[in-house]
Amino acid sequence: MSDFLLHPQLLADTHPVCELALCSVRLMDDARWPWLVLVPRLPFLRELVDLSTDDQVALLKEVNRAGRVLQRLYRCEKLNVAALGNMVPQLHVHVIARHKEDCAWPRPVWGQGTAEPYSPEQLSRELLALARALTA
Repeated sequence: MSDFLLHPQLLADTHPVCELALCSVRLMDDARWPWLVLVPRLPFLRELVDLSTDDQVALLKEVNRAGRVLQRLYRCEKLNVAALGNMVPQLHVHVIARHKEDCAWPRPVWGQGTAEPYSPEQLSRELLALARALTA
């Protein structure tokens, strides 16, 4: 894992939450949605198929863990889980808690309005709550 580097766009758009066994977990800096991004800490990955079978299973377990935490903390009606990589080629998985009242429902969150960054106070609260829940 020593050759792992986070893509500059992910670094710019997200905040670190915690480290799981395989992935760095990051919070998208858009307060409109509880939105985690999981990035396997392995170098040069672009696609899910680039992972070994064991790492694919580990990634799925960590995505499920993130999803359960979002469900518990945010009481969402739906989870959106995606690994697109069209704009950022580094393998990463989005796990987004959705509510019927959110500004994009029922459409995908991408390209919907302008991101609303967290306030410093809100960001601190969210990062602490997420880190505690994910590492418990």
